[in-house]
Amino acid sequence: MGELRRLACLGVPDGGTAVRPLVWKLLLGYLPTERAFWPHELEKKRSQYSAYKDEFLLNPSEKIRRFEESKLLRKKELNSDKIGLLPRAKVTNEEHPLSFGKSSLWNQYFQESEILEQIDRDVKRTHPEMPFFSAKANQESLRRILIIFSKLNPTIRYVQGMNEVLAPLFYVFKNDPDTSNSASAEADTFFCFVELLNGFKDNYCKHLDNSQVGIRSTLSKLSQLLKRHDEELWRHMEITTKVYPQYYAFRWITLLLTMEFSFNVCIHIWDAILGDPEGPPDTLLRICCAMLILVRRRLLAGDFTANIQLLQHYPPTNIDHLLHIANRLRGSVAS
Repeated sequence: MGELRRLACLGVPDGGTAVRPLVWKLLLGYLPTERAFWPHELEKKRSQYSAYKDEFLLNPSEKIRRFEESKLLRKKELNSDKIGLLPRAKVTNEEHPLSFGKSSLWNQYFQESEILEQIDRDVKRTHPEMPFFSAKANQESLRRILIIFSKLNPTIRYVQGMNEVLAPLFYVFKNDPDTSNSASAEADTFFCFVELLNGFKDNYCKHLDNSQVGIRSTLSKLSQLLKRHDEELWRHMEITTKVYPQYYAFRWITLLLTMEFSFNVCIHIWDAILGDPEGPPDTLLRICCAMLILVRRRLLAGDFTANIQLLQHYPPTNIDHLLHIANRLRGSVAS
């Protein structure tokens, strides 16, 4: 794995469509290092995802219908006219669509509707310029993944912009030339998405914003990193012009740079983020710091307005040079 990480940091070669899906699955820990275990692990995870879809994507009436159907089957009281139906007199308060009970499936369903609507809106806005993401089937896959994630992670749920983090993973796995893998891209993407966000989840928890592990702490680490490597630039940014990281780096960090570069360039940057042995969170901060150093002359010459505009609309750059600068900062992120 050490050699694989080293090579990934250099970037998967152009035309790496065939190898990148496998490399990312290994780097994210979705696949074990022992190849002999791959078939069993993939079958287990894909089956688990199928169970998640059954559990989390059915509407309450369908859940109740299936529950009643299985109950009647056990009692051997089914007949052709009443399969899965509840007699009106037997509909309990908790099963009624107007119930406000905490255990009511309908109450939970309506409370989640706002999140589902936000997911729908964001999925439709995901890279509309790319035919791949405009395809209905692919949008439905993204939607299902985000819904299941939100229900399995109630402390985070869905945070606007997660669709942008999900998109590169799904794109890479869905375009796997191995049809058996591309057919299961949705399941594979879900578990890799979970693994990826596991290292960044504190950035998405509102109740941790002011803690030592939340997004403000992460932004503070970026500030410290810049000060350590370029105090002149840090002083101009944060003391002279008062351009603090929260004004420009919040999006960089929470969306893993997906909005700062073109999609293909982002894929290349992610090779390094996923492959670096220091781990994605520290690697991302080093790349963010390198982005500042790379445009230091323009930043030192700019005032508050000019620098905000520059960093919120980061200019096209040589990505290999950017990653080279980030690599020189290795081992310097504050713990």
